[in-house]
Amino acid sequence: MSSPSSTPTRGRVAVLGGGPAGMATALSVHQAGHDVVVFERYHEARPAGNVLNLWPPPLKALGLLGVDTTDLGAPCQSQFRSISGRVRATVKSDPDIERAYGRGGGFIGLLRPELYERMLAALPPGVLRTDQQVDRIEQDERAVTLHFADGSTHEADVLVGADGINSLVRSALWGDTPIREHRLHAIAGFTFADDIGGETGMAVIGHGREVQGSWTSIRYKGRAGYQWWVLEATDPQAPPPADLLARATELGRDFPHPLPALIARTEPENVQRWVLRDRGYLDQWSQGRVTLAGDAAHATSPYAAYGAGMAIEDGYFIGRALRGVDLTDPAAVTRALQAYEEPRKPHVNFQVKMAYRNGQMFHHAPRLLQPVRDFVFDHTPFLQKVVGDTNPQEINKQLALITD
Repeated sequence: MSSPSSTPTRGRVAVLGGGPAGMATALSVHQAGHDVVVFERYHEARPAGNVLNLWPPPLKALGLLGVDTTDLGAPCQSQFRSISGRVRATVKSDPDIERAYGRGGGFIGLLRPELYERMLAALPPGVLRTDQQVDRIEQDERAVTLHFADGSTHEADVLVGADGINSLVRSALWGDTPIREHRLHAIAGFTFADDIGGETGMAVIGHGREVQGSWTSIRYKGRAGYQWWVLEATDPQAPPPADLLARATELGRDFPHPLPALIARTEPENVQRWVLRDRGYLDQWSQGRVTLAGDAAHATSPYAAYGAGMAIEDGYFIGRALRGVDLTDPAAVTRALQAYEEPRKPHVNFQVKMAYRNGQMFHHAPRLLQPVRDFVFDHTPFLQKVVGDTNPQEINKQLALITD
């Protein structure tokens, strides 16, 4: 008499959205032994921007997911500075993290296209399906059904909504929640000019009274360069500046070298703008056979430098939560998805809150209070405690959780 098979039943997982959250989810679910398909509405999985920073936890997750992270970006030590160049805070890290992840143990500076290329290269053939517009979803105890614009359908045991801040899946589960405008916008660019003469291996977040002017070293396909961004208050309903590079030049002119030189050496086609916003918190991400990941669950502003990183982490943990689970069992699926989201919520809520708070503190403080704020930043350890010491502790916690 033959013994029962010990091989777990392969489940069917569908992922909506081909960004970092969707691709990381697919890689992790595939490693968990389930069949997975990513549905992307555009004709390709394309990055929505250029500049990017990644902290050590998502880098570690990418490596464990089989993504080649060799020379992916430039390791940077992060500092907050005043517009005069005075150091207000240095982001600290443990020596072990520095040995593993490079100078400062902080984030790496890179460009989004290379991250997408490397994640796409790691996906198994046939996992990504493009030009797939999903109009609605429905679920019951047996399965989740995706209904496409062309009239076709797809059934899965689990659906992961990794479809961004305007998530169809989030809306289907929990209804519409308002977008919170930060009333800020950023203009960013990059250059590979090799005669700038600036510091290397640094991420400098500079602040004047009302404008942020920042830059980091980057690596892109083996080339060294810099990315930069300037950030100011704006009316989100107002039209964008007619000339982004000219506006960036104006905003960055009073900051110390190398920021003005970096902006001056940037080609107009390498400049972009985005308006900063997020959505309200969700007490619950999952419902039945469906859950959320990335911006669909916790959209944040670039002030955290962690949006793509948290999305990658989400995908990693979803696959780990589904490992060994019989996806035909609705109760088992519910337990697994809850086990994924519960440890994530304190971490991502911390990052979203910090990003929003910092944006308000640096750009929306009443004019009369701005000198007081800057005095505190320049002459007390307040900023060091808030961003230099606290955030690295959060990074260390996440690194400890990402392990096979």
